[in-house]
Amino acid sequence: DAQVSVIAKKGLEDLLQYFPPLKHQFIFSKQEYKGLRGLYRFGRKIHSKEKFDILFCLPDSFSSAFMGWATGAKQRIGYKKEKRNFLLTHTFERDRGKHRVDQYLHLLGLYNGQAIERPPLPALQGPGKKRGGIVVNIHSEASSRRLPKAKAIELLNLLSHRTNEPIILIGGPNDVAYTKAVAEALYRPQRIINMAGKTSLPQLVQLFSSARAILSSDSGPAHLASAAGLPLVVLFGAGDENETGPCYPAPATVIRLGKLSCEPCRRNECKFGIPPPCLTDLENERVLHAVLKMAGQ
Repeated sequence: DAQVSVIAKKGLEDLLQYFPPLKHQFIFSKQEYKGLRGLYRFGRKIHSKEKFDILFCLPDSFSSAFMGWATGAKQRIGYKKEKRNFLLTHTFERDRGKHRVDQYLHLLGLYNGQAIERPPLPALQGPGKKRGGIVVNIHSEASSRRLPKAKAIELLNLLSHRTNEPIILIGGPNDVAYTKAVAEALYRPQRIINMAGKTSLPQLVQLFSSARAILSSDSGPAHLASAAGLPLVVLFGAGDENETGPCYPAPATVIRLGKLSCEPCRRNECKFGIPPPCLTDLENERVLHAVLKMAGQ
């Protein structure tokens, strides 16, 4: 009979509609709650709403544990890191050999004393719904994971030549200019539907659920498509797909260069500068083959 509440970062709150029923949704904004003082104010705001019994601190940052301590929850559970143990009542060693999703489930299991399996894939695709179009995301907040402009143009030109499916570019408000520059440099820009900056997160989910295939850099949209079990090809540069790749391997495909001694580096900025060779040197035919196969072509 436990009731569950969630703390979510501002900008992601629209995704909570896909969660099971929640008692409270606490939306945290770094701009509104700056520094440790802001974290404390936010934690006390939660405390004033309800006196919680248990708080699971999934992020392993000091700031998240500090916020959790400020909530006054009786038990605060998290992984050991950043000298934050004194802020938590129960701490455990992280098993870094696991996927991030499994690390979080493992944390719940360590506290409960029982193994917790991954939940089944959600069913966002309605029966008999007609799929169409290939959605492409070339963006990522980290420059080491963002598809370089020249590489994006190469892949999109080849893709528009090899398929008659509409090609739909996506991106957030900060990606509009970059997406427009890439689209205008293509041989056949009329083949492209530019939706960058035009979709909310629920609209993006609907767009994904109706696509024949999704091609994405290692980014938030890729995680969203993976969590929904949609046909996804994701290009990995700096990140480690064993920890943060698609959480459900099927029907997702990961493509990595796999020839550099620095892979995976987990850096947000490539030590070789821009563009990162782990992305620029990806074989175009390998990427196209995976996307067209995923699209049933």
